Amino acid sequence: MTRSTTYPMSDLTELTALLAGGGVPATLAPAVAGHFGPDAADQLRADPWQLLALPGVRPEQADHFARQILGDGTDPGDERRGRALVTHLLMQAARHGHTVLPVPEAVTRLKALKVPDPVQSMRGALDEGQILGYAIEDPEDFEKEPDEVLSLERWAMAEEAVAEGIMRLLATAQTREGSERGVAVLTGPGTAAAVSALREQGAVVATLTDRAGGISLHRLLEARETPGGVTYARGEQWPLEAGIVVVTDAGGLDVELAAALVEACADGTHLVLAGDPAGLPPIMPGQVLADVIAAGTVPVVDCPAEPGGPLERLGAAVRLGELPPVDAPNREVVLIAAKDPQEAVYRVVQLVTDSIPRALGIAVDDVQVLTPAQGGAAGTAALNAALKERLNPGPGAHGGFDVGDRIVVTSALPQAATGETGVVGAVVADGGLEISFPAGTATVPAALLSRLRHGWAITVQRSAGTRWPAVVAVLTPDSGPLLSRPLVVTATGRALAHLSVVHAAGPALAKAVREVRAPERRTRLAGLLREG
Repeated sequence: MTRSTTYPMSDLTELTALLAGGGVPATLAPAVAGHFGPDAADQLRADPWQLLALPGVRPEQADHFARQILGDGTDPGDERRGRALVTHLLMQAARHGHTVLPVPEAVTRLKALKVPDPVQSMRGALDEGQILGYAIEDPEDFEKEPDEVLSLERWAMAEEAVAEGIMRLLATAQTREGSERGVAVLTGPGTAAAVSALREQGAVVATLTDRAGGISLHRLLEARETPGGVTYARGEQWPLEAGIVVVTDAGGLDVELAAALVEACADGTHLVLAGDPAGLPPIMPGQVLADVIAAGTVPVVDCPAEPGGPLERLGAAVRLGELPPVDAPNREVVLIAAKDPQEAVYRVVQLVTDSIPRALGIAVDDVQVLTPAQGGAAGTAALNAALKERLNPGPGAHGGFDVGDRIVVTSALPQAATGETGVVGAVVADGGLEISFPAGTATVPAALLSRLRHGWAITVQRSAGTRWPAVVAVLTPDSGPLLSRPLVVTATGRALAHLSVVHAAGPALAKAVREVRAPERRTRLAGLLREG
């Protein structure tokens, strides 16, 4: 989690000098101080490879820094380097959604990084306690030797907390109307109706963001900022006062948020996870909904319903791997061809600022652009630059933002969950921003502005748990390997009334919907639930 502690300027001055002497940009000093604390400089002098703990730092950069700090005689076999690289590989795996890394793969990758004794490096990292090792048996072949895997402590503890919490709720819940077991999963096209019925029976309906029509888990669990990042006031010592808790869009529920949720559910609480397993997994590590379903330890209820309008029919077809022609006489779904990413950006700006408001009466503020990637000619950066120039031009004088900019939260704030969008309303005295979020206006201090990005366009994966009256989905050739059936399922499921698809991917789109699934994630949760 992001740390927000502020340290005296003298500490940053010393740290900045140390980093500069090692060839590290001075702009990294606040992030380094936030991660390591007031004695960051001393820690890095003692073990310069700890720099790898920061996101985005590559092994060759850490090696260069170590040579500058320790001298040219630095040994690639230094045990500190080996330990740091083990943790780095696990952090890389986590950025791809995995909570574990198989030992054979770790050995291969450590050898490629010129670590002479990968096994000894892994043992050293295990001895430090930041990573843990496990043997996982194949549920399909119990005679097979267990797979040995490594996990960062935070993910390992979170998965164990989720498994223990689910088993506790299964053991303590009494039968209730509409919810017979302590934990259940709802899927299928009739999920929304089933959730509405539970709401009428007094269930608390929680969403991933406040824009999805309920109270966000972030607010339900009472998020707060601490020196270690955002944590939750609700938990085992102060549980939720709710007989039934329903979480919608549960496919976007990552393992740490799920751990906080189950710990906040008192004995006897009924927990219902409602979601679409055909959509994208969460941005953060884990795949809670998929693992709970795969474990087979809780009831999974398919909620049938006849596909309704064009949006529902399109979503149902995509889930089956089909991309049919769309019959939408009232323009609920519109396909717009573009010959390349540059034309796609032009079409998006035209749709958001003119076509959709004029033809459909949907305000610009109610239109959200989704695209698979951040980079590229039609990624979020390019789209946001074009939309800002048209909708709210300005120099970005306040942490990169101007009053009137739409923003998205990329790392949780105490006032808003990751993925929440808002509009900058004013600049406050310390350089922070007053932002209007769906749940109300909040002041974000200058020190936390790095957790925001422009949000007229966001990635499809970051849109999990949100709903908008109108959505413009941008699919271009530079989406590349990100194009998949789950991505299209998620993108087409965000719109409440209208979906425009700006399509420049050619036959690759239909092929992706037909053949490409989301990359498999390696996790422990399903196995832990089976063992429980």
